[in-house]
This record gives sequence, C-alpha cells and structure tokens, in this order.
Amino acid sequence: MEYKVKVTDTIDWNKVEKAHISSYTWGKEYMPEAYAQLVLVEGKGFALRMHCNETTPRTTYFHYNDPVYKDSAMEFFASFNNNTDLYMNFEMNSAGAFLSAVRVDRKNKTPIDKIVDVAQITVHAEKDENGWTVEAFYPLNVIAKLFDVSGFPHGYRFKGNFYKCGDDTDIPHFGSWAPIDLEKPDFHCPAFFGDLVID
Repeated sequence: MEYKVKVTDTIDWNKVEKAHISSYTWGKEYMPEAYAQLVLVEGKGFALRMHCNETTPRTTYFHYNDPVYKDSAMEFFASFNNNTDLYMNFEMNSAGAFLSAVRVDRKNKTPIDKIVDVAQITVHAEKDENGWTVEAFYPLNVIAKLFDVSGFPHGYRFKGNFYKCGDDTDIPHFGSWAPIDLEKPDFHCPAFFGDLVID
C-alpha cells in the first residue's frame, strides 16, 4: 500500500488523495465507511483529516490520554524516521479527545507529553448529518523532537497506517487502510504499515 503525501502552502482537502479505511480483517458485521487524508504544509508540519460516516458515534471520553479507542475512534500510526523502530500512535474520538505515545511495540511506550508540549498539537472534531470528522496538526518541531528527524524532501518515504475502531461500541470493529494479516485485532504491528511518500 502506498499513499502520496501532498506538499502544499494552503490546504484544500477537496484536492487531497483519500486513504480509504476499508480492510476489516476481524469481522464484517459492521464496517463503517472511513478515510484519512494527510498533507505536509511546507515549513510548518503535517495536517491530518479523518472522516467516518457514523452519525451517532460513541463518545464517552473527553480528556487527553483517555482510552478513546473504546469509543468510536479514528487513529493514525506512523514511523517518521526509517532509521529507528519507534512509531507514534495517535488515537482520537468524535469529541477531539486523544491519546498518543511513541513506542516500539504495544507495551514499550512513552506518552508524548513526557517529550513535547501536547498543546502544540491541535485537534478539532465535529459531527454533522453526514458523520464525524477529526483534524489534527503536527508541527515539524514536534515531529523532530519525537523522531530525531528533520526535513521531508520530495520522495521521502516513511511508514504508517490509518485505522477506524471502537472496542466498546455496540458492535466492536477494527478497520485499517493497509491490511493486517493477523489472527486477532492488533494495530500495533509496524510490519504491516503501508508506505507514505512525500509527493
């Protein structure tokens, strides 16, 4: 799987490629339509937009580092530096609450607020009759501090995946952009990340 990350000065989401979250390996009973979009705003940082057609998403958590994956959630996992095993999980619900850490696997992690000021990362969510949308912005200085990487030139490749889940929803579900070939649900599997390429 490959997703081209558009480089831009100003964001027009209508012109940005969609990464469709359509691989539901662990159950077909509930597969909400969802997609992600990612751009690099030149000299500033990465902007993420995710949308799901759920009109009544489960929303019970409202604070940083709450277990939002139990709600209706959308998630972005990425390893911005190919010279390290570190990756970031960034998980958001329809209230804009999020949790995030840098880690090498599910257990070995450091919450990002131990490394950077999370107030630098903006998250905004909204709901309407078509579903819910969440947007996040990751400044380049934050990415640099988390991953010890600077500069994302044309053609730069890194790894990541986009997810839709809801562990405690009426119908638990686990969808991904890049397919995951495992017996049980697990998003913490960098071996199955897709390629994200600076276009």
